Amino acid sequence: MTDTQIRILDARTTGELLPFGALVATLRQAFAEGCVVPVRHHHTIANSGEPDATLLLMPAWHETHRSERYLGIKIVTVFPGNTVRGIPGLTSTYMLYDGRTGMQLALLDGNTITTRRTVAASALAADYLARKDAHRLLVIGAGRVASLIPDAYRAVRPIAHVDIWDIDPASAERLAQSLRQRGLQATAVTDLEAAVRQADIVSAATLATAPLIRGAWLRPGTHVDLIGGFTPAMREADDEALRRSSVYIDTHEALHEAGDLVQPIRAGVISADAVRATLDELCRRDVPARTCNDEITLYKAVGTALADLAAATMVYEAVLIAGSCLWAEGEATGRR
Repeated sequence: MTDTQIRILDARTTGELLPFGALVATLRQAFAEGCVVPVRHHHTIANSGEPDATLLLMPAWHETHRSERYLGIKIVTVFPGNTVRGIPGLTSTYMLYDGRTGMQLALLDGNTITTRRTVAASALAADYLARKDAHRLLVIGAGRVASLIPDAYRAVRPIAHVDIWDIDPASAERLAQSLRQRGLQATAVTDLEAAVRQADIVSAATLATAPLIRGAWLRPGTHVDLIGGFTPAMREADDEALRRSSVYIDTHEALHEAGDLVQPIRAGVISADAVRATLDELCRRDVPARTCNDEITLYKAVGTALADLAAATMVYEAVLIAGSCLWAEGEATGRR
């Protein structure tokens, strides 16, 4: 890391340098290796006449034993009042530094880092938890994160058909059409129960506050992936889904931040001890994953700065390997 020129990478470039096959492999190594991840910082920003805003700071850095050390921090602003302004309510930026000297190396699009590492981490978990022959995927949701789920899962499983359900059927159809244009067999569905009953993998990326996935609908061998709920008030699966499943999480923070766990634990439906393993334990193979084809597995993620750092490092090192051509192209087009 002797090159001290600061790279400024926009969303397009950041995304192009995070192909899912390579990103899943990078995350597998990162979770197995570990890094320092302090508790994320939450700050409330008062806004007169509109909802309070939030500032989130998510730092992480490599420990001293690593030969190439990086330090990174994701800065996220959430301004709900932007809805009436017609502009996005969430803005995210990622800053990457040399872990030995503290010198700034790159400024990356944080939204792209977040969305791609999120679905890649779920695909990584599924590589341990979903049946090897799982080929029918149900995506619940049709937003930015949901739209990337099929591509991420195709990096780890032979996905042959994708069903999409969304509270807005038109959004589900638009996503299905987009997937078909890219050569995937995709269908927008309106009967959620029937779609869950047919799926090998159910992946939800919504903002639901009441369960969408019913445990009674899950057939033996299904893998459930809960991406969307990230506060104690949010739920994507009901209590029965938790009861019937072997439960895994990305980090221990999920026990305190995810309503899909907080609520059933609080109600005595399951205990925290019911969680079999975290993603880093799976990647280190410290614990067994799926044990048989009839087992129902459930993975709940709330996100971690470890994955952000791994993705940002992957982008930065790809830029260095690509050489000056990529950088010169960005300068010539004004797209850095």
